[in-house]
Amino acid sequence: MRRYFGRKLLIYGLTFFVAVTINWMIPRFMPGDPVSSMLSRANVAQPEAVEAMRAHYNALFGFDLPLWRQYLNFWGALLKGDLGISIWLFPTPVTDVIIRAVPYTLGLLLPSILLSWFAGNRFGAFAARRKWLDNSVLPVGYVLTATPYMWLAILLAWALGIVAGVFPVAGAYGFDLQPSWSWEFVGSLAQHWFLPFASLFLVAFGGWAIGMRNMIIYELEADYVNYLRALGAPMRLVRRYAFRNAILPQITGLALQLGVLVAGALVTEIVFSYPGLGHLILQAIQNQDFFLLQGTFLFIVIGVLIANFVIDVAYVLVDPRTRTGMGGQA
Repeated sequence: MRRYFGRKLLIYGLTFFVAVTINWMIPRFMPGDPVSSMLSRANVAQPEAVEAMRAHYNALFGFDLPLWRQYLNFWGALLKGDLGISIWLFPTPVTDVIIRAVPYTLGLLLPSILLSWFAGNRFGAFAARRKWLDNSVLPVGYVLTATPYMWLAILLAWALGIVAGVFPVAGAYGFDLQPSWSWEFVGSLAQHWFLPFASLFLVAFGGWAIGMRNMIIYELEADYVNYLRALGAPMRLVRRYAFRNAILPQITGLALQLGVLVAGALVTEIVFSYPGLGHLILQAIQNQDFFLLQGTFLFIVIGVLIANFVIDVAYVLVDPRTRTGMGGQA
């Protein structure tokens, strides 16, 4: 176990280093000058004042240093937990901006990932045993899993928001409200949350249902199932063993799909102007905010790596063969 998790931590550490390095490089090789963009919003008329402010902000943000020095300073600040100051929302620290957006993204991601995985696997296992369900309802899963997140979000916003007028299509709560613990605010929050959540849930649900349906059919034709049937085991017991074996690849698939689901959440937030990390990335790109962009990407990278490690641990706990194999290696 120690050797297995030691290798995993080494791989995750290397992945983190490479991802953070690329994350640092992307904004700096983008076209444009963030300080010039910042000064254009200040509406300063005197050329001398503009040049003085440009020199001041370039020194403040470290843009006057060579790239290799900026890279070393970035790692030094990162190890201290300092993500810099937002250029777009100057002088607000990047950490404060991200902390305000994180609850909205997590409020979309966690329910959509967990509920779609649980409901999709249960529905796929049930459909594999019901021919009429397999032939009538499950084909909808193929359409859902092939649908881009952004396209489905636009479709739901048009159908349920604009045409039907049932749900709002922008923001996280009513524009006339202030965050509070009142029932009015909570109700508005739930109304604005539903369409982004449904966009993520439906696409992921279709993929998990199809995967579990195929795995259950495969397991029910395996040798151990035929052996259990020959011994006279009840079909309920046979299906329980088949489900336990079929769920293992789905756990692995969850780790592989996390990045796709996170990317889907980001573009969905942009469609609905939902104030999470996806909307924050769009604003950072439009305002050429290097520090906010790399800070947001950094949080996403760390979140995905931690989630993958948790899934690795869960897989070891669920599958006893993994522990047996590690014991033999030791």
